Amino acid sequence: MISISDDGRALLVSVRHEVLRIEPWGADSLRVRVGQHAIRDDVPGALVPPKPAPAWVTADGRAGSVIAGAITGTAEVVATDTGIDARLRFTRTDTGEELLAERAAHFWWPGPRLFLPSGGGYGRLEQRFAAYDGERIFGLGQRTHGRLDQKGMVLDLVQRNAEVSVPFLLSSRGYGFLWNLPAVGRVELAANGTRWVADSARQIDYWITTGDSPAAILGHYADATGHAPMLPAWASGFWQSKLRYRTQDELLAVVREHHARGLPLAVVVADFFHWPHLGDWRFDEAEWPDPEAMVRELDELGTKLMVSIWPTVSPLSENFAELRDRGLLVGAEQGLAVHAPWKDKGFGTEMPVALYDPTHPEARRFLWDTVKRNYYDKGVRAWWLDACEPEIQPGHPHNLRFHAGPGAEVVNLYPQAHARAFHEGQLAEDDDEVVLLGRSAWAGSQRFGAAVWSGDIPATWDSLRAQVRAGLNLAVAGIPWWTTDIGGFHGGDPESPEYRELIARWFQYGVFCPLFRLHGYRDPRTGFGPEMTGGPNEVWSYGPEALASIEDSLRMRERLRPYVLDQMRVAHESGVPPMRPLFVDFPDDERAWEVDDQFLFGPDLLVAPVLHAGAESRHVHLPAGSAWTDAATGERHDDGGGSIEVPTPRTRIPVFLRDDADVPVHLR
Repeated sequence: MISISDDGRALLVSVRHEVLRIEPWGADSLRVRVGQHAIRDDVPGALVPPKPAPAWVTADGRAGSVIAGAITGTAEVVATDTGIDARLRFTRTDTGEELLAERAAHFWWPGPRLFLPSGGGYGRLEQRFAAYDGERIFGLGQRTHGRLDQKGMVLDLVQRNAEVSVPFLLSSRGYGFLWNLPAVGRVELAANGTRWVADSARQIDYWITTGDSPAAILGHYADATGHAPMLPAWASGFWQSKLRYRTQDELLAVVREHHARGLPLAVVVADFFHWPHLGDWRFDEAEWPDPEAMVRELDELGTKLMVSIWPTVSPLSENFAELRDRGLLVGAEQGLAVHAPWKDKGFGTEMPVALYDPTHPEARRFLWDTVKRNYYDKGVRAWWLDACEPEIQPGHPHNLRFHAGPGAEVVNLYPQAHARAFHEGQLAEDDDEVVLLGRSAWAGSQRFGAAVWSGDIPATWDSLRAQVRAGLNLAVAGIPWWTTDIGGFHGGDPESPEYRELIARWFQYGVFCPLFRLHGYRDPRTGFGPEMTGGPNEVWSYGPEALASIEDSLRMRERLRPYVLDQMRVAHESGVPPMRPLFVDFPDDERAWEVDDQFLFGPDLLVAPVLHAGAESRHVHLPAGSAWTDAATGERHDDGGGSIEVPTPRTRIPVFLRDDADVPVHLR
């Protein structure tokens, strides 16, 4: 029942129709797959081939183990009231301490794993593990619930605007866990057990790792799913955007004004509706008559142009018929293969639109060839991959059909596959400076140069507070390049004193995000359609007091850019993200596992953003084990491990330097 694979590197378990394979997958890591009758190799996932590492496998028929460095996996065949079943347990190799163990749902049935068939080899899959008192759980992508510790939550495993499903978690017990299935489902992190669910898939697939620190665990995860490339230097500066600049002249006027004011500007964005029809993937000549000249002028001003590329295709698009006839659009299990409404140019009402299928290699090539011809060859080098969840209305991913498989089994892979199209295409041009800004991601997206922004969020203080936790959890989930719409997306009156305070505070926070970017749909707002542009959203749109604060933030980011790039190099090489929770660097400080409204930006800066209107001060926890110097006053605190009260006048965000670090975070 329990044996060793022919190559001697995997433990094989066979109980009735269930087959398990437990094998080393990278340093201190194991991969587990569970199938009916056999293990399949054609199920999409996030893992890359592992580097060879020593492993020891033993088996005696009813028990066995796999040792992969610091982690040991054991399997045992046990008697139950209904026969026999297999149980898995994962421990630290050196101490035998339990990291994670399977738990049966019931003493009779079901056991720790469940397969409820639905036909054709597919079924609902469940995997259960024990719960542990005091455990804290982080990661699992980007969520809108406003919590950092996810223990006690039930989370849908599906992509939505502002909800990014990356099914990797880091536990305070010292392990990392990846649910290596892009299927629609959920994870329940309850007091009486953890349950992972796939609504419809063919086999269970997960990966577990350990290390001597949270940073080591994050490094193993990056090794397993791919490291982010090195962020190009130009991308470390300030990015300017609003809902929509309607013409080439409008966009250039904003960049010229930045230049005239002496304000730094690294990137400017041509957002949606810059095309004739959705899915044309080219400039509308009536509004953008000379893209090459525009890009040349922007380059002279030190600014890159980023363009919005949606994966949706209107029936009016010049590309629709070919994509449809070649089978390169996402299909439907039932009904027509259209998946969202859209109000296109030249058409007075909404129409249903389709999606290209990035899980199809030919579709990826078609998209890149079109983008190259219409943008890249004209000098564009930065890509905004909006609505790449993909955005579907109504949200029924089970009805989608992809080249890679049924929507229920593979849909969460969509943003990763979409990013892959651009990464493969640009590398084929011998150009490795790939920067993709997406509204969604899945495990492994980072290896294709995918950044994420937090979606179409409200312009409120509650939303700002939620962003801090959302960004930290996505960083733990392996996506080191992240940003928000500074000021929020939905709303914000540029004339409102209350909103001006919010956007100035959001800018202060944004300085210490991996990417520094302004965007939003400001008041006054209009109905959806190709005429929309949104209210003003330039840095000078919010009055002289806010502008003075914003200019301080812009200049601080400019001074920090060498430091930012140093931290991006660390993320590229080690997998440790630049913006991270306190516990990543201070795992022995119990309070560091609890603090959810401040963070580290690299190893040397502790950032405590101001998250409440009218706040005159805030509490700051200074982690134990280091000295901390207030960047604003120079006051030194030699005995970390406690909390202090810090004044927060409008001009100040609390920032502390660690152990005499020399980082230029002074205001002027």
